[in-house]
Amino acid sequence: MNKIPEASGSEEPKPEQSQPEQSQADAPTWGEPRAKQPRQTASYLSRRLAAAGLQPVSRYGQNFLIDLNLVDLIARSAQLNKNDVVLEVGTGVGSLTSRLSDAAGAVLSVEIDANLHQLASEELSGRPNVRLLHGDALKNKNTLREDIMVQIRDALQRLGEDARFLLVANLPYNVATPIISNLLLETPPPAAMVVTIQKEMADRMSAQPRTKDYGALSVWVQSLCKVELVRDLPPKVFWPRPKVQSAIIRLDAVPQWRDQFPDLVYFHKTVRSLFFHRRKFLRSVVISAMKGRLDKTQVDAVLGGLGHGETARAEELSVQQIQALAEALRQAEISINR
Repeated sequence: MNKIPEASGSEEPKPEQSQPEQSQADAPTWGEPRAKQPRQTASYLSRRLAAAGLQPVSRYGQNFLIDLNLVDLIARSAQLNKNDVVLEVGTGVGSLTSRLSDAAGAVLSVEIDANLHQLASEELSGRPNVRLLHGDALKNKNTLREDIMVQIRDALQRLGEDARFLLVANLPYNVATPIISNLLLETPPPAAMVVTIQKEMADRMSAQPRTKDYGALSVWVQSLCKVELVRDLPPKVFWPRPKVQSAIIRLDAVPQWRDQFPDLVYFHKTVRSLFFHRRKFLRSVVISAMKGRLDKTQVDAVLGGLGHGETARAEELSVQQIQALAEALRQAEISINR
């Protein structure tokens, strides 16, 4: 992954600021933001949550970024303008949200924790270009909550033909993969995503063939986006400290890459199936994935036509080779169903 240049002065940790947001129940309109960014440090967060009788909830993946420079770096790396509609998953108490509000035309932020949703609503009051949703951003593992994209499309229409859609978030670790993967299937997909995720997941997104991290996520993301590393993050910049390393990454969608897929949903499902058993030979994996759709003879014809021998494995194929295999399988299915 390439590394995005950072602005000077972003090396040393500083305390962060939390920010005002507005709740879904208030049905706010998109408008101009009001600047207000209270401090957010570990001590501020602990006092703020303790005063409300709360503490971080591990099952929601709550690790708050407490380095002000890094919160600023996330917002700055998104390169936002007033034509942008930003989705944030994991509002927290609104620290990043307020910075997005200052730079973007509209911000939709989703928080699963009812208590944090309420705190963020208080912190982010007075920002009419921010809309808060309470609940899970995912309907299920493979589907986003339906009203998210409805509201994103509505905001894009309000901002006009030059509006862009972006995901900018300190993503909860437990939902990062399905959020990113599912958004790439949406219409419209984000033009860019700037997110904090586990370093392991960032490595998987940028992995090359024949490496331990290369898999379905690598192929899926690299088929649609350019992947850039913004910064590696140690546990000490979060509160509570996670047990894993983290990273800020930026994904830039390439429309021409997306346009090359006649059936993006088919490609996505096929890529996932090819890596269910990554150590098995490719022929065995494809036969299993195509069961009831293509027989062994037809699978062998596809693999032979692409030059994949009996000992080939999915993890050895390049992104382009897997794209060609998925399309060849799709065409084979079409031909036998005519």
